[in-house]
Amino acid sequence: MSPLADRVALVTGASRGIGLAIAEALREAGSRVVRIARSLHDGHDQHFTDFGCDITDEVTVRGTVERLIGEVGVPDILVNNAGTFLLKPFAEMSKQELEEQLAVNLVGPFIVLRELLPHLIRLGRGRIVTIGSVADYRTFPGNAAYGASKRGLRALHEVLQEELAGTGVRATLISPDPAGPGDRRRTSSPAGALRPRIPCSSSSSNTFGALRRTMRPTSSSYSKR
Repeated sequence: MSPLADRVALVTGASRGIGLAIAEALREAGSRVVRIARSLHDGHDQHFTDFGCDITDEVTVRGTVERLIGEVGVPDILVNNAGTFLLKPFAEMSKQELEEQLAVNLVGPFIVLRELLPHLIRLGRGRIVTIGSVADYRTFPGNAAYGASKRGLRALHEVLQEELAGTGVRATLISPDPAGPGDRRRTSSPAGALRPRIPCSSSSSNTFGALRRTMRPTSSSYSKR
């Protein structure tokens, strides 16, 4: 039996791109999948339970988590995937654009984690999977805002790993290569900048494979893809 069978999995940013592909793969592996994204509407069908939620809005996230736990239960798996991408030279970037990258890619995942973490620790179980980026450990021109947000997310993950020791909750960071169609990307591309290189389906497949390995008792808590 798949280690993902009969698990409750929450995937953020799951209306498109890698998030949707991961949600579909989890469903096919037997998980009960809950998707949250700004563009989704509350509801459920034979495939997913959906909540419309802006992860940068603290009050909305708190209310969504309360409803999720009341209607479905505490998730066994959290895939913190929601994100946005900006490719723009530093000198042309505005403060608002930097703040947007930090809000969606760093503050949003923090809010989701903070609302769910006490429940996971109380139960002494759970897998937290953070979707990073190659930009969280490599440097590319045009990636000042995006790279800063993803490196901040890596730091958050690494601190979380240390603090979760002995709780029964495990945290994994997966840093995939850039994905292709299906991702929201705002681009103004300088030479040598980070650009989509591989199909979204391939990137999500690699991500899902690493996620599945995290559910095994002997799996590592860190993975790069």
